[in-house]
Amino acid sequence: MTWLNLPPDSPFGVANLPYGVFSVDGNNPRAGVRIGDAVLDLAATLDDPVFAQPSLNVFMAQGPTRWREVRARLSDLLTDERHRATVEPALFELSRVRLRLPFTVADYVNFDASEHHARTMGRMLLPDAEPLPANWRHLPMGYYSRSGTVVVSGTPVTRPQGQRKAPDETEPSFGPSRRLDFEAEVGFVVGTGSHPGRRVPIEDFREHVFGVCLVNDWAARDIQEWERVPLGPFLGTSFATSVSPWVVPLEALEQARVAAPPRDPHPLDYLRDTEEWGLDLELEIRLNGHVLSRPPFAAMYWTPSQLLAHLTGNGASIGTGDLYASGAVSGPDRDQRGSLAELSWNGAEPVELPDGTTRGFLADGDEVTITATAPGPAGSRIGFGAVTGQIMPAASPAGWPAPRS
Repeated sequence: MTWLNLPPDSPFGVANLPYGVFSVDGNNPRAGVRIGDAVLDLAATLDDPVFAQPSLNVFMAQGPTRWREVRARLSDLLTDERHRATVEPALFELSRVRLRLPFTVADYVNFDASEHHARTMGRMLLPDAEPLPANWRHLPMGYYSRSGTVVVSGTPVTRPQGQRKAPDETEPSFGPSRRLDFEAEVGFVVGTGSHPGRRVPIEDFREHVFGVCLVNDWAARDIQEWERVPLGPFLGTSFATSVSPWVVPLEALEQARVAAPPRDPHPLDYLRDTEEWGLDLELEIRLNGHVLSRPPFAAMYWTPSQLLAHLTGNGASIGTGDLYASGAVSGPDRDQRGSLAELSWNGAEPVELPDGTTRGFLADGDEVTITATAPGPAGSRIGFGAVTGQIMPAASPAGWPAPRS
């Protein structure tokens, strides 16, 4: 039990302690840990300059032994009444702080690990063909995206522009996406890297992955469909990816570990499960405050440890700050689908909202919020915080912002 006055059902208790980066009055971004509805200033509490950095990367690079030591120390500080007078001045109410991108993203890879999502999209887009490619059950499919367009929750998302061609159009045109979508995903943050030419064995997953966050990988379906043959997703998904401001340590998710669904055929040896690294996460997707779906991450075909093993299977190295995401999380039922394209059957069956409007795809002004919880010790729940983004109208050429320095 903690000496803080937390509700007994708080998803941000001592069993969680997710890491983030915050600032007060917009100044001096630094590392913090969420406890209840407060943020603990780690640099002030632990007197360690590592936590005075504007990202978690330096701390993450120190490796799993250091991660465990810091977590144990924080648990002691927050549960032993003797430390209260020292710790309490370093606590800031969430309402007083600005949450930042928690880590500097190095590489970003997005996978397609849900068989339910892959099947639904396949049936929808290619109704006369086998919904899954022949290799889908043999290897986790993925692609590299733009790390520089990963943004923290709450950052507005400008409607992308690009080339698109509807089936009834004879020529492509350039303009704002007409079929903008979300994808509710789970992301895995790499803490320690690997050497080039050496793959990461599946049993070394916890030696490299620091923690877990929520991801909304926005997708312009019309741009994506026109460009996807022969090289797959490119501009249709690279314009923005939103992540939650909190990274839940892998150690906090021990009670959430479950076996993956049965696989047929059995994966090759380098993808064979040596430990249970399926995760029983319950996601919830809201559009303008209305619950659209509750996808179960436990239903994912490929586990996060398999994704990492395949990502490095050719000898590609990983590094501190790398992010890889699961792809849309979808379950077998209609109310468990992880994208609006699935929920509306590619716009043919629009979703009705409480205000009487309908959505086949996202409209300007729409706000999407994804949350999740997982089982914790003694019947508690582990929270992930929210990843939220609001759609802004496409920018005209004269209104484009200044380029990134």
